Amino acid sequence: MKAKVVSSGWVIALRAGATLAAAVGVGRFVFTPILPLMQERAGVTAELGAALATSNYLGYMIGAIVMMAVPRWARSALALRISICVLVLSLMAMPATELPEAWIALRGLAGLASAIMFVVAASVIVHTIPKQSHHLVGWSYGGVGAGIAISGAVVLMIAQFGDWREAWFASGVLTAILGAFAWQLVQAEQSEHTSPAHTEPIHRPHRWFVPLVAAYFLEGVGYIIAGTFLVAAIASSASGGLGKLSWIVVGLAAIPSCLGWAWLSRKLAHPTLLTIALLLQAAGIGLAALDLGMAGAVIAAVLFGGTFMGITTLALDAGAHLQVPTAVAILSLVYAVGQTAGPILVAPLLSDGFHGPLLIAAVIVALAAVSTALIRIRFPAVHRPASESTFEPVTAETVGAGVNR
Repeated sequence: MKAKVVSSGWVIALRAGATLAAAVGVGRFVFTPILPLMQERAGVTAELGAALATSNYLGYMIGAIVMMAVPRWARSALALRISICVLVLSLMAMPATELPEAWIALRGLAGLASAIMFVVAASVIVHTIPKQSHHLVGWSYGGVGAGIAISGAVVLMIAQFGDWREAWFASGVLTAILGAFAWQLVQAEQSEHTSPAHTEPIHRPHRWFVPLVAAYFLEGVGYIIAGTFLVAAIASSASGGLGKLSWIVVGLAAIPSCLGWAWLSRKLAHPTLLTIALLLQAAGIGLAALDLGMAGAVIAAVLFGGTFMGITTLALDAGAHLQVPTAVAILSLVYAVGQTAGPILVAPLLSDGFHGPLLIAAVIVALAAVSTALIRIRFPAVHRPASESTFEPVTAETVGAGVNR
């Protein structure tokens, strides 16, 4: 019986991972390696690139708000399947037109579908993966990194013989394949294995929650600037396929990162880990802006890929631990707002290239680390059994999280 439960947990984890790979790794972030191709062969300006990114993040924010308003959709197979179809079609339709307005609309639709898929996957993960198989949660969220790495490799190969049109079409095909694995993620017979934990009330939780909200908003702004323009910045200052290769490295680093931060969370408090992760991410973004050649690009990609998913989950878990009503929803919303604002903030600087915006992003993420360092002061301890990880999965209420994340 135990083997059957574990096997079922692996099936759920793989389907959830495929969902997140399609929704975030491909549907959301494939634009990053395709952007240099569109600049070279479709005349896309940096300003239009920022507008396309903003439209996608705005669609994602709208999707997050919709899922908050209609929480039952978080366990809806129909919502998941419609979103998969919308995402596939929005990707495949990109090469069918060269109208910027159409591209902006399509990227908005992709963002809306991605948000719904993310929330459904997160809900299934937290409600159906058994506690004895809790390590599978890390593998599920590793799907984001896998989607980034696979889509980055596909775009890199297509760039050798095709153009941006083939890249978008191939990303749609890849999303369809992942969607086929994700199609049966939500099933009526799935049972819930989670139970609420008993914890003592935390007095004056807002003293820690307010700086956490500020830090998470700043992370949303800074990380999305890097996530959108990192490849284009490296590609503009390096020869060959180094830029596109760096995005593959980002994905490969993200795959095991959730497991690594899970292990560390059993040793160190969440605010400490958040501060470390934010500083590492700021350093990685700064390196990407300094034209340090292949070694600098690879280090930057590893630092960025190895932190962004960990930061998301650690921040959400810290908010839930503080017992602030709707803490996770609040954090998710400010993160989505930050992601939408990021490209708009640096748009005036893009005419001079991507390195200035990346330096600004590094400073913003460093400021987020300052805020999380303040949270460390007398942060209430997490009392859990030694055998249980303090690293909690994103819950159904983490709608809009960057994954995210």
